[in-house]
Parts: sequence; structure tokens; C-alpha cells
Amino acid sequence: MSTIIVVFASMSGNTEEMADAITAGIREAGIEPVVKEVMDTNASELEAYDGIILGAYTWGDGELPDEFLDFYEEMDEINLEERKIAVFGSGDSSYPIFGAAVDILSAKLEERGGKKVLDGLKIELNPSADEKQDCIQYGKSFVESLA
Repeated sequence: MSTIIVVFASMSGNTEEMADAITAGIREAGIEPVVKEVMDTNASELEAYDGIILGAYTWGDGELPDEFLDFYEEMDEINLEERKIAVFGSGDSSYPIFGAAVDILSAKLEERGGKKVLDGLKIELNPSADEKQDCIQYGKSFVESLA
């Protein structure tokens, strides 16, 4: 059976709500994911999983949140070949680059050999009821991509 880890950072709870819905979808699809806040893990742990989903809010004008900076740097030391990857996050469209953290993390995962199986999922601020359903479907679709 495939193994999946979901690692996220959330300041206001928006990205955590997305993570909760995505993991609910993963569970509905029959896999029990490991879920961790980014401060409670390190990048080398990603190598132990078949599927990797990262989630981060975008800070300021298009930056990773501070909580993700050390993890991001540690990613330079890992090999993610044969791993399936996806990234999600919340953002605020009043800034020049909407959801840039999703793009930054996705690019780094691909640089380290990960195979992107879903486009990045970006949601404006907190997810609506419909967007939570989109997140659940995102988790299910990720599991399907591992088959």
C-alpha cells in the first residue's frame, strides 16, 4: 500500500482547513496519511513516502512563510525521484502574486525529482464549503495518481 505524508504551515487556520479536507479525501480513498505541521518535521522525512503533499500560505508579496524556510533549505539535500507530489495553499489576491508559496514549493519538489501529479491548489483566504469539497476531491485524486 502507498504511503502519503502531508506537511503544512498555517497562521490563520486557512491552510490548516485545506489540509484537514485534503486528508479527509485521502482517508476516504483508503489511505491513512501522516499529517505534520512543518515545524514538527524535517525535509529528509519526505524520502520515506510514496506521495508527498505540501501546504503553505503565501506571506507578504509572494514569499514562503517563515515556518517553511528551514525545511525549504533542507530540501536541497533530498532525492524525491519516484515520489508523486502535489502542493496546496491559501493566498490573498490583493497581493501582486497570488499563492506564490504553492509555486515555489512545487518547483522545489520537482527540482528534487518529484513528479507533479496534480496542479497546485490555491484558495483565496479561507475555503468555502464548496472549496472544502474541492480539497476533499484533491486528496482523492492524489490517491488515484498513486495507483
